[in-house]
Amino acid sequence: MYPKNLTFTNQTLANDTDLCTLDTCPMYLANFTYVPNLAGNVLYAAIFGIILVAQIYLGIRKRTWGYLAGMFGGLILEIIGYAGRIQLHFNPFPFDPFLENLICLTIAPAFLSAAIYLTLGRVIVIYGAPVSPLKPRTYSILFVSCDFLSLVLQSAGGAITAMADDGDKSAHDMGINIMIAGLIFQVASLVVFMALCANIWNRIRRHPDLVSEDSAKLSALRRTLMWRVMMWALAAATIFIIVRSIFRVAELWGGFNGSLANNEALFMVFEGAMLVMACSALTLGHPGVCFDGHWADGNWTFKTKRGEKDEEAAVPLKQRSITALCA
Repeated sequence: MYPKNLTFTNQTLANDTDLCTLDTCPMYLANFTYVPNLAGNVLYAAIFGIILVAQIYLGIRKRTWGYLAGMFGGLILEIIGYAGRIQLHFNPFPFDPFLENLICLTIAPAFLSAAIYLTLGRVIVIYGAPVSPLKPRTYSILFVSCDFLSLVLQSAGGAITAMADDGDKSAHDMGINIMIAGLIFQVASLVVFMALCANIWNRIRRHPDLVSEDSAKLSALRRTLMWRVMMWALAAATIFIIVRSIFRVAELWGGFNGSLANNEALFMVFEGAMLVMACSALTLGHPGVCFDGHWADGNWTFKTKRGEKDEEAAVPLKQRSITALCA
């Protein structure tokens, strides 16, 4: 790292680093103590762009609107974030591209997590509500709400950091701490989500009698290769996002001048590569392909119709849809 106590005689540039360039200012005044690698950041932006095109195609064709919304939001933010890093390659001093990179790449995984949460409820529909300790709708409401809170905290922290004056260390630190709180909350939500998924899988494996009569008719679907790929993809993507989020907590905890925040190699592995693998898994194991266009049949409602059993209200998969899926 570059020392911060060196004397720079041009006070105009020292007071407004947005005016700096690599030819006029020393690197210790830059947002990073390194120049972001052009090839690596262009590669990540391109990969996320390709995945975005695939997600839009599959989302529209399979009509998985909720899943598409989550993936679209996350991938767009990833592309914008890496566009900011590409700008910083040519000039690492301006603050706006740095914020573009910081905020977009920090909050993007919250949208990807939402896509995963929305899928679990529909997976439970296929196995039957008795395999789960919670109703399908509860997973979506609970974890998407947690995801939203995490997103609000991270966004608010980023906004406070962006609006803080250069000399206002208190506001700057508060913004970073709020972002860290949002990331920690996101990690905690994902860990609880993984624990509940493990519980469901254990119940299915140990107590096959819990699978309802209707969902038993879907055994052929559950034995397909694509179904298994989807289940492993969801698990892998969740783990990748958890690893990435833990890294970002450690990175922000050390501050922008810390060793982690200024180690591009670690960033490219634990931020970029983790999310490339997560998004690739969520595309290769796209639930719309497995559900074969019946994604919407797993929708739930907030109200229970009079005379309906609670389980039936929680799992409103129409009988004709089950028959179609089994065909």
